[in-house]
Amino acid sequence: MANVVLIGATSFVGSSILNELLSRGHKVTAVVRHANKLPKNDNLTAVEEDVANVDAIANIAKGKDAVISAYNPGWGNPDIKRLTEENYPKIVEAVKKSGVDRLLIVGGAGTLFVKPGLRVVDSGAIPAEIMDAVRSLGDFYLNGLTKEHDLDWVFFSPAGEFEEKGERTGKFRLGKDDLIVDPATGTSHISVQDYAVAMVDELEKPAHHKERFTIGY
Repeated sequence: MANVVLIGATSFVGSSILNELLSRGHKVTAVVRHANKLPKNDNLTAVEEDVANVDAIANIAKGKDAVISAYNPGWGNPDIKRLTEENYPKIVEAVKKSGVDRLLIVGGAGTLFVKPGLRVVDSGAIPAEIMDAVRSLGDFYLNGLTKEHDLDWVFFSPAGEFEEKGERTGKFRLGKDDLIVDPATGTSHISVQDYAVAMVDELEKPAHHKERFTIGY
């Protein structure tokens, strides 16, 4: 079983990844803002720390098998753009400083292609109120992460929509840079539970290296 650090373990996506990790017997050190929101589990260690503290995150990660980042400043946070731009590079820096080689990041769908040459973020499908956050995470991937050669990283983009009341089916499709559309509904969607399944699958049996991949039904 793996010994991993999970950043943002109480977030919408992070909590599902945490549940999936623990259900498979992995040992998790959860980096959160509020440890009291975490479940009790013998394989779970909670650490309250700010992701902006590079040295602290590096020390937490040292000796672990991998780091999974589900960091999100919060969609309702008026400072989300600045925090995304500043803190994602710091997470990368901390992992490099820790000596851990493997970094798995909960990405966004904004940079996926809906057709050749047209990304989701430029398609008109993104609501204006979250555009800054979507674009800043996309810029981090395109302009920063793709130039990172020292870490074995992955940027795991979800489908266009997370199903709030989805289920863990274990049945989904994976892709690389194109938005996956469900032929039955004409929409791009995935449950957060199935996203977590695929993320932990990637942890256990790495199939992507220094690249993005995506998921959908």
